[in-house]
Amino acid sequence: MDNSDATLERMRSFVRVAERGSLSAVARELSVGQSTITRHLRELEAAVGVPLLSRTTRRVTMTDEGSRYYAKAVQILRLVEQAADEARGTRGAPAGTIRISCTAAIGVLHISRLIFAFQDGYPDIGVDLSLTDERVDLVREGVDIALRLGPLTDSAMKLRVLGQSRRLLVGAPGYLAVRGRPTVPRDLAGHEGIQMSNVAGSDTLALQGPGEERHAVPFGGRFRVDHGLAAREALVAGRGIAPAHRWLVDDLLTTGRLEAILPDYSLPSVPLSMLIVPERAGIARVRLLVDFLAEQIGAIPGIERSRPER
Repeated sequence: MDNSDATLERMRSFVRVAERGSLSAVARELSVGQSTITRHLRELEAAVGVPLLSRTTRRVTMTDEGSRYYAKAVQILRLVEQAADEARGTRGAPAGTIRISCTAAIGVLHISRLIFAFQDGYPDIGVDLSLTDERVDLVREGVDIALRLGPLTDSAMKLRVLGQSRRLLVGAPGYLAVRGRPTVPRDLAGHEGIQMSNVAGSDTLALQGPGEERHAVPFGGRFRVDHGLAAREALVAGRGIAPAHRWLVDDLLTTGRLEAILPDYSLPSVPLSMLIVPERAGIARVRLLVDFLAEQIGAIPGIERSRPER
């Protein structure tokens, strides 16, 4: 077998196994049997003449030769996909699949609708949307773009800050009628708080008053949750008060099912950012969606869009 037998299909299988560290995971991802992936790797190694992967019962890792081959293989596969994009572009029909990871609650309530509008304009582009609040390894999971709330530190990805998500303190009218309406921060003492267990520092409310004075108020309660949509339901059910992103509760405020508390006091905003896998940034369909989301993100209630990058 010579190098001409190292086909793109086998190369793609190798790259994904190298990234995920699991033959079975890649087989599920590509909807083929694990024996097919094993054959692809065996044939690829025979074609290049050196072992590319080291296999144990628990994990698969790259050899030194495999690491060097992987770096070139990623470049080759990116160029092949870009060439196909450019060829399709001459006919005005971007196509293919984009894989997105998105913070769950905003993905359900808002990002999914933006994606629908994007696909209406580009009907040949498929979107695989994964909703999770976990900070997943984008390369390992085969993700092109991730939308995340909160500070990010992954320097290996292209980072684009889309805007700031404004927050406010809210509660249900029924709850406030029974427990009283706070008028100053110290009135929050003794109130039942709905706390996000997966948000650092959620046991303290940092409020800034109309005179720029700052208040740090202890915050907690009997109900803790790690998902924004469950917090939203708890608020509507009158289980307590909570700091909430405007986009999470805007419709409930409009209909009166929730009310703003201490409206003259502000909570720190949270950045909404887009992470883009560098090797995928040059793919035409990925660029189209990145630009579309950056343009449309201001349509989400409570998102103050960042200034365009220069």
